[in-house]
Amino acid sequence: MKSKQPQSTQQSKQSITTVRKKQRKQKHIKNTNARHILNDELVHQYLIENPDFFIRNAQQIADLVIPHPVRGAISLPEWQLARQRIRIQELETEITLLMEQASFNQKLFESLIELFMVLLQADSFSEFIKRLDGWAKSMGLTGAYLYLFDNKWQVSPPSNYYSYALSPNKFDFIRVRHLQYHFQYLGQLNTTELELLITDTQFVGSVAMTLLGEYGDLGVLVFASRHKDHYQAGQGTFLLEKLSKVLPLFIEKWVHRK
Repeated sequence: MKSKQPQSTQQSKQSITTVRKKQRKQKHIKNTNARHILNDELVHQYLIENPDFFIRNAQQIADLVIPHPVRGAISLPEWQLARQRIRIQELETEITLLMEQASFNQKLFESLIELFMVLLQADSFSEFIKRLDGWAKSMGLTGAYLYLFDNKWQVSPPSNYYSYALSPNKFDFIRVRHLQYHFQYLGQLNTTELELLITDTQFVGSVAMTLLGEYGDLGVLVFASRHKDHYQAGQGTFLLEKLSKVLPLFIEKWVHRK
């Protein structure tokens, strides 16, 4: 008969087994946590702290395969070259847009100077209006329409300029609907709005409108185009902003302020 092992020996073996199981479990948990902890941020930080990684592992990096939506998979160098080509194309597009914008601004500035030179030659208010309208038509527009708010200018009868008078109260519904806290508006007007500002409305598709004066309380200037999409929200207002400030200085040569 086999002799029984002492109880203390059995307990010792059980304790050792329990400890080993616990250690294996802890090691498994540690490995699992390590897999979860290793993320993009840690990899990125490691590469920053070890800049020679790519030198030491040049061949392994060349062998890396990157998923590609069209070709299935490409090498890392191919992927880098593709990204560089895309960035170069983006830069070329940005440069082209900047050059186009610069060219447009140059033409806009030249047009503004041309208009000011034309207006300076006017020797009466009626000729001033005629020259302003002529310049607008030379730009391919239907015309230019200028109105002076009658609470700021002496344009009421028997003034010779009463046909250019406009009550700010009558204009308020346009101001509230389209301008609010802005001085310029580009877009379309409905029939009622057009009839207040433009005599022949059938040839008007869109307008560029600006209030006059530093506070927008001296009047309104409207450029009209027969095309509905000619003036749209989001377009530049540089020319309108300059005219808003400068035109009242011209007008004061012939029309007195109240």
